[in-house]
Amino acid sequence: MKAPQCETIAIQNEDVGVLQQALTDLDATRVSRLFKAFADPTRLKVLYVLTLEAELCVCDVAAVIKHSNATASHHLRTLLEQGLVKYRKDGKVVYYSLDDDHVRLLVEIAMAHSAEQDETESDT
Repeated sequence: MKAPQCETIAIQNEDVGVLQQALTDLDATRVSRLFKAFADPTRLKVLYVLTLEAELCVCDVAAVIKHSNATASHHLRTLLEQGLVKYRKDGKVVYYSLDDDHVRLLVEIAMAHSAEQDETESDT
């Protein structure tokens, strides 16, 4: 499907100036890395299960997503590097949880939006 385009050029200079200033304040690279972490289906599954359960150890995460402990650890490390999860150690066991409610909201909003898209597609 081709995106609709303007048939004439009518730039709102004042609005454009304000928006360009807003873009200079945006760290687009950092934000895009954050969304890249969300873009992997396995990492999204990890984040989603952590919205359902406040805290899980690496072994539990691996079992839930049906991957090895090494694979689960790899994805958890990526999520940790992006500031999406945090961890705590209890003896030899490492427990992971979402870093804060912003992450929970991002996951919940993404899931709700996806469900709406599914409903829209099934209505057509």
